[in-house]
Amino acid sequence: MQAAIVVVTYNSEKEIGPCLDAAMATGAEVIVVDNASADGTLEEAGRRNVRLIANRVNRGFAAAVNQGIRATTAPFLLLLNPDAVLLTGIGPLQEACLRPKVGLAGGKLVDETGRPQAGFMLRRLPSALALSFEALLLNRLWPGNPVNRRYRCLGMDTGRPCEAQQPAGALLMLRRDVWERLEGFDESYFPLWFEDVDFAKRARDLGYRAYYEPAVVAKHTGAHSIRHVALESRQLYWYGNLLRYASKHFSVGAEKSLCAAVAVGSIFRMLAGMARQWSLRPVAVYSSIVRLAGAAFFRIRRPEAERSSS
Repeated sequence: MQAAIVVVTYNSEKEIGPCLDAAMATGAEVIVVDNASADGTLEEAGRRNVRLIANRVNRGFAAAVNQGIRATTAPFLLLLNPDAVLLTGIGPLQEACLRPKVGLAGGKLVDETGRPQAGFMLRRLPSALALSFEALLLNRLWPGNPVNRRYRCLGMDTGRPCEAQQPAGALLMLRRDVWERLEGFDESYFPLWFEDVDFAKRARDLGYRAYYEPAVVAKHTGAHSIRHVALESRQLYWYGNLLRYASKHFSVGAEKSLCAAVAVGSIFRMLAGMARQWSLRPVAVYSSIVRLAGAAFFRIRRPEAERSSS
């Protein structure tokens, strides 16, 4: 089997059926790794001829991906979200990964109306400035600002194949040898967010290229799993992993600047949330994020742990 499709599920009962039916139609081996779903996900997957790995606890997305990849010997590995339904075959992604030094390739994600999910399916690797704009609400207030347009590749021609930096993990093919050389996904990004960005960054640092191939298309709903996670926890997970990524890949100065932006932006979000909800609930979550940013700001890093800012 040349390609295997790895699907990580978490309370995905409503989405997993169409996803697996389309994945199986490609002829690829299909592996489902379930992170302790409490709904009927296992039953839905069990009705189909797929390999099923059922975790008793939620091990997080990165760990589940690594589990799925270890369960197969296929040289090409397609990560597919359970809310993504393939509308085409996956051969062009394999062909893209055969290009010189291409280690990973992403396809086109479209919404229910068939519109490309521009801004999500393809991005540049984040800089401290791009993430600071996100933390400070500048991208929400001025989505078309130059920093955000560059980061999210807004305005690109989504119908043309091209080199990329960060294809979305919802539809992402990897070469096994690249995954092995990188020693898999970094499982410290728990339970999700930034593990695919980190993988793309580490691959690029080793000289591998990423590619965007629009001939492979999937209909993607998005955010189905996080609907089962409390909003407060989502914020903590996202910012915690953002700060982890910054510590790992940015220079000390860039990391400290981003920490300050996260702290200031969290205060803005807390005040806005209190006014909108007429409640003190936002105080708890955003004060926790400020503490995370403060701890990262004052943490002393060894010189050898530094990374140049991208």
